[in-house]
Amino acid sequence: MNTVLHRRAALCAALLLSASVAIAQDIQERTIKFGHLNNADHPTSLGVKKFAEIVAAKSGGKIKVQEFASSQLGNELQQQSALQGGVQEMLVASTTSLNGIVKEFGLLDFPFLFANAKQADALVDGPLGKMLTAKLPEKGVIVLAFFDLGFRNVTNSKRPIMKGSDLEGLKLRVIPNPVFLETFRTFKANPLPMPFAELYGALESKAVDGQENPFAVILSSKLYEVQKYVSGTNHVCATNPVQISKRFWDKLSPVEQKLLQDAAIEAQNYQRVVSREISGKALGELKTKGMIYNDLPAAELAKMRAEVKPVYDKFAAAYDPAVVTLFKTELERVSKF
Repeated sequence: MNTVLHRRAALCAALLLSASVAIAQDIQERTIKFGHLNNADHPTSLGVKKFAEIVAAKSGGKIKVQEFASSQLGNELQQQSALQGGVQEMLVASTTSLNGIVKEFGLLDFPFLFANAKQADALVDGPLGKMLTAKLPEKGVIVLAFFDLGFRNVTNSKRPIMKGSDLEGLKLRVIPNPVFLETFRTFKANPLPMPFAELYGALESKAVDGQENPFAVILSSKLYEVQKYVSGTNHVCATNPVQISKRFWDKLSPVEQKLLQDAAIEAQNYQRVVSREISGKALGELKTKGMIYNDLPAAELAKMRAEVKPVYDKFAAAYDPAVVTLFKTELERVSKF
């Protein structure tokens, strides 16, 4: 009996060893250039570092992830183009650049959609997120996960924003995105599309009066040095797709693809928690740095939400009807979270 058990144990050990060898052979020495726009102390960077750590552990150190923070590899659209061309392996950035290749990603930038971050997570993690990302591989991009950027809020050097009409006449830098441009034009602001890397200089030189970003971005990028007022508009809850070049993806073995996909989801789950913790503390730090904060009354936010309805209607009319229908259904589902 003991001999039989020993043989079985030896066979199991041999099978495990051969499986390990096979998996090891399926993982090649690779270096991944992973770019993003934020500084190295921002939650986006923490998510990229966590991804790199997980990938190194899962690949036995064979796959190395090199982080390029602070737009080192170019602005968002330049990095998106490099990704599609296979020059850059990975990117995490806003849905803006994806808007340019699959316009329905603009749905995620519609203003005043969410009451909390869980609703935004549920939308991109569910059927709508899957339908949108399924349109990308033919454009040279694959989305592995969605990092959290947070609720976007308006800052400026002129006055507190207490209602929609307070935006009138303000020169505001916005991400180069048609939905954002139309949203702020609704409130008679003067929105100016501009790469993020140019923002601080534009605020410092007074080329623009203000901008809109989550608290953690405002803090990490030291915008408090060139902005006086921060107003809790919470107009968009931004999620940042973790993207990988399809040209690079197609060179990977199935084992490597699964490894990167699993690592991205694990990093996403970590990054969302960290991002929201940091965001909660960032507002307090902005006040300490001298920024003047104000909430918007609920009644004024409701009015702003009503005023931007034509923005929804205009863009939805130009999108794939099947995607828009699913978007409306999903919005109703996630509103319960």
